[in-house]
Amino acid sequence: MDLRRLVILHSNDIHGDFFAKESHDKVVGGISMLSGYINKVRNEEKDPVLYVISGDMLQGSIIDQEYKGISTILVMNMLEPDVVTLGNHELDYGLTHLMFLERCATFPIVNANLYIRPTESNLFEPYYILEVDGIRILFIGIITEEVIAKSQSEPLIGSFICIEDAAREVEYICNSYKDIDIDLTVLLTHIGFDQDLELAGLLPKEIGVDLIIGGHSHTLMDQPSEVNDILIAQVGTGSEQIGRFDLIINMDTNSVHDFSWQTIPINNEHCPYDPVMDELLNNYQAEIDGKYNTVICRLPRDLEHGRRFRETELGNLFADILHYQLGVDIVMLASGSIRKTHLPRLVTRSTLMEVYPYDEAMISFSINGGMLREMLSHLMRTLYHEGGREFYQWNRDLRVEVLADGTVGEIRMKDEPLDPAADYRMALQEYHYGIIADTFGLSHEDLSDKGRVRVVSTSSQDNIIEYMKKNKIPSSSRDGRISLSTELQDR
Repeated sequence: MDLRRLVILHSNDIHGDFFAKESHDKVVGGISMLSGYINKVRNEEKDPVLYVISGDMLQGSIIDQEYKGISTILVMNMLEPDVVTLGNHELDYGLTHLMFLERCATFPIVNANLYIRPTESNLFEPYYILEVDGIRILFIGIITEEVIAKSQSEPLIGSFICIEDAAREVEYICNSYKDIDIDLTVLLTHIGFDQDLELAGLLPKEIGVDLIIGGHSHTLMDQPSEVNDILIAQVGTGSEQIGRFDLIINMDTNSVHDFSWQTIPINNEHCPYDPVMDELLNNYQAEIDGKYNTVICRLPRDLEHGRRFRETELGNLFADILHYQLGVDIVMLASGSIRKTHLPRLVTRSTLMEVYPYDEAMISFSINGGMLREMLSHLMRTLYHEGGREFYQWNRDLRVEVLADGTVGEIRMKDEPLDPAADYRMALQEYHYGIIADTFGLSHEDLSDKGRVRVVSTSSQDNIIEYMKKNKIPSSSRDGRISLSTELQDR
């Protein structure tokens, strides 16, 4: 029996988590120690070591935003991943810019979702075959459904995003290489853990998929799941840990004979620093500090955004500020656009941009009370019954009760019961206006019929900064404007 050993290290959803942090008596995370650990394993192991990333390298850091991802790609180049798949945040700067970032990358990027409509050819390489010490490995990249919203403004670009289509594409690629001796097949996905499980269940065993290394849902696992003889792993988010597969490959049957898997904590107890990486990151940070470390305001205390699927202090503050600045009746601010769990008391431009990195235009439109109830009902139904990932924070004039079954109960505007016939102006971030049919169940045609749709701000970030500079900021709290039943609090 020909058995070969292979180590696969993997990350997902790093999100620009570049710098280490102190935690109790340890220093944890940061790309320097992550790089140090990867290099340590590469140097110590006699058998081949691969490092892969399952999407979302970008966003989460002002260093990433300032250089529109170029800085992140240069940092990733120094990690020398063997293969990477796209995450939804790789498209945050637009599809054209993503193509430029790909040219900056010294590592292969795989994605089987995006294609050019006229020729039906893939925009990226859908797969990558890597051979190390005689072991031939097929990597295939699959991304989340959010890519369709990010790329919908590109008329020449198409995508498939449903799990069934993804399974068929994986099967097609695997069958195309039946005559080649592929020893290990790995899917690098960015679709979330639940959909990884579903995808594994749809794949025929005979095509030989062995591993799914996933991302997007930030799932931190104790051990891999196994569906249809396919091992499924994901390793949370950020740089505080890395996943490690130690695989024994049966070269005769082209399958995993045995394995172990663990989450390796990245800390100063066993991870050396990478001095070259430190120098690069410190140079970036020095440039950022010189430009953005001006104080905007001082808050009465730190404000939290600990749970994106419920009302938060920081969400309330930002929604109330934008409501005041834009002069509309209702502001819906996407919870996911607030990228940190708290805003420190001393607010600099740098800390604000890290907490709220998406400098989007704000789009206003007219709705009536009946449409508002329909929107909120669709949002909650999608979230609690259909696996939706969107939630919103809104200004204090709007108060909404969500019942235990996820349905919407009482709605009040300015302390009065919602009038279904009353008209209101609402504002959404530009991206979320673009996906309003998915999240709120209303089409752009519905909104156009109600009146003028217009841009009321070209920079929501500037609106927040302007208000904070000119006004004394009161302490923001959770005031019950989003009333979730006890059964929904921890979901």
